[in-house]
Amino acid sequence: MLGDVDEDLLPIGQFAQLARLSVKQLRHYDEIGLLRPACVDAATGYRYYRAAQARTALSIGLLRSLDVPLPVVGQVLSGSQDALESVRDSLEAELARRRRALASLERVMADGLPATQVRIVTVPAYRVALIRERAGGPSDIARATSAAASRLVAGMYRAADAGAGPHLAHADAAQTGDGSSPAHADARWSSGQASARAADTHPGGTAVATGGPQLIGLFPLDLSDAFDVAVALVLHDGWEAGGEARVDVLPGGTFAAATHIGPYDQISLTAHAVLAWCAERRHPMRGPIREVYVSDPARTPPDELITHLMIPLEEES
Repeated sequence: MLGDVDEDLLPIGQFAQLARLSVKQLRHYDEIGLLRPACVDAATGYRYYRAAQARTALSIGLLRSLDVPLPVVGQVLSGSQDALESVRDSLEAELARRRRALASLERVMADGLPATQVRIVTVPAYRVALIRERAGGPSDIARATSAAASRLVAGMYRAADAGAGPHLAHADAAQTGDGSSPAHADARWSSGQASARAADTHPGGTAVATGGPQLIGLFPLDLSDAFDVAVALVLHDGWEAGGEARVDVLPGGTFAAATHIGPYDQISLTAHAVLAWCAERRHPMRGPIREVYVSDPARTPPDELITHLMIPLEEES
């Protein structure tokens, strides 16, 4: 037993009311070392707290109401000055994702479910420079795509003129919609050479023939907890891969293709239309899904950006 109980000690139920927390929460915070009771009855295990601990308990409640994870709460209570920066960044990213989801929802409300024109195209194989990046899940696709693109373009150069290779204007990739589709990469590319004009480009790859740069995002058809995304750059005559990029061949074949015109963060709507088109016609699909970036977003308004979305189809036996 406690013997002579300190008059300043409060039983857990009374302290819970004072701190505006539940008894269950207080027990959990004790178990993880976040808020220890002032005293524990050795015989009964009953917890007692001091009124002075209420400020800490209320601070925990405040931080939790702001969606601060418990480990970060502990860092804040221990005096870490920058512990909340990652939480702020996470909340800002979630807010941006919600805004993009709202924009897609408003487009569906205005125009209905997407019914994009889909066609079957056949494309040749291309020699490409390619970088892969591991994504920790659907919500990590944007970061992984942006990282891969940055590393890829930084290592590209033209054999005859090392200073004339493509460069990344900005790659502020951002997740679109609810993260359910792999066609999400808001990866905004530019090049040291002029991008191929939309009128001269189609899903079959006319941009290659015109000599314009062509960046292609590659995403799994089925998403899991962790997976690879990749960004490929078509190697024209005289272009070489450097840095971390490896030279590979992007297979040709038959694709269900559609052209997305508009912001990158709404490509998932076009992906939905292509997937639905394939499902209705029972076309067996395989990955990876391709996003062929045609427009230069440094010079093109978001509503006029052109991206070809292409889903490989299984060859008929």
